[in-house]
Amino acid sequence: MFDISGTVKKIFEEQTFGSGFNKREFVLTTTAERYPQDIKFETVKDKVSMLSPLKEGDKVKVFFDIRGREWKESYFVNLNAWKVESIEGGGAAAPDTGDGPPLREPEMGPGAAEEEPPF
Repeated sequence: MFDISGTVKKIFEEQTFGSGFNKREFVLTTTAERYPQDIKFETVKDKVSMLSPLKEGDKVKVFFDIRGREWKESYFVNLNAWKVESIEGGGAAAPDTGDGPPLREPEMGPGAAEEEPPF
C-alpha cells in the first residue's frame, strides 16, 4: 500500500469494456520532487464512484496499490487507487467505498476482444 498527495489535474470519463469491466482514470500533480510530476491513477469496479465528488484543482491524498501485467509480451504498470481523501483547502472528500484495497481485479475472460488489453 502506498499513498501520495497532490492536486487533481484531470478526471477522465468512465470506461466500460465489452466484458463488463469498468474503470475511471485521473491525473494527480505532485510537487514532492524538485519538479512537478503528473501521475495517472485508475479506479476500478465499485471504486469508480469515489471520483464523483472530486473536481480539478482539489487537493487530495491518494491511497493506491501498484499492479503489473504482461499482455502479448508487453508489460504494463497501473496505479490502482482505492481511497481518496480531501486535504485541507481542497474540495469535498471522496468517500471510501470499502475497507482497504480490493483483493483482486477481474481477469478478462476468453470471450474478450483480442484487441482489448486485460486491464
